[in-house]
Amino acid sequence: MTSISDIAAKRYTCKEYDPNKKIPQADLEQLYKVLQNSPSSVNSQPWHFVIVESDEAKAKILPAIFEFNQPRITKASHVVLFLARNEFSDAYLKEIVDQEDKDQRFPEEEMKAANDQGRRYFVDLNSQTEAQLHDWQNRQVYIALGNLLLAAAALNIDSTPIEGFDAQKLDEILNLKEKGFRSLVVASLGYRSEEDFNAKLPKSRLPFDELFTIL
Repeated sequence: MTSISDIAAKRYTCKEYDPNKKIPQADLEQLYKVLQNSPSSVNSQPWHFVIVESDEAKAKILPAIFEFNQPRITKASHVVLFLARNEFSDAYLKEIVDQEDKDQRFPEEEMKAANDQGRRYFVDLNSQTEAQLHDWQNRQVYIALGNLLLAAAALNIDSTPIEGFDAQKLDEILNLKEKGFRSLVVASLGYRSEEDFNAKLPKSRLPFDELFTIL
C-alpha cells in the first residue's frame, strides 16, 4: 500500500491536461464524498461545490477565467468551483443541527440544544463584521480544497488549484449572489498530457528544519 506521505510527495500541480481522458464515475463519487466529509469549524459547512463537467458549462464560465488558465478548464475532465456562503442564516443553522439529530449525533435530547447554542456562539464570535465572517468561512473552504487535492492524488487523478480568475465575474455569470454564495477558488481535475512540463520536474520544498519547530 502506498503511504500517505508518498502520495503527498508525488502530487503536483498539473499544467497541461489530456482532453481525451475522463475521470470514471466511481472515482468522481469518491471525490464527492471526500468533499462532503471535509471538516469545518463547529461543523458549519460554509460551502457549496459546483461540478463543471460539460463542454457547455466550461464555456459558460470561461470568460471569468484568466486567459493563461483557460486551457486548464477546457481540457480538464472536471472542474470544481468552491463557493462560500454569504451568511449563516437561522434557517441554515437549524438545518445543520436537524441533520445532526437525524444522523443520531445526540444520544440525549438536551445535547441538541447545547450543540446548536455552541455553534451559534462561534458564528456570532466570528461575525462582528462581514469581512471577519468571510475570512472565517474562507479558511474552512480551503480545508475542503486541500482534502480534494490529496484525495485526487490517491486515486492517481491530477489536479490544479486555481485562483487566477475574476471572482466577481464568475459570481455574475452563475448568479451566485442571488443564491447566497460567492466564488472563492477553483480546482481542475483530470489526467496529465504528455506535454505537461511540470510532470517531469522534481518537486521542491524547503527543508524540514526550515518548516518545523518541535517543542
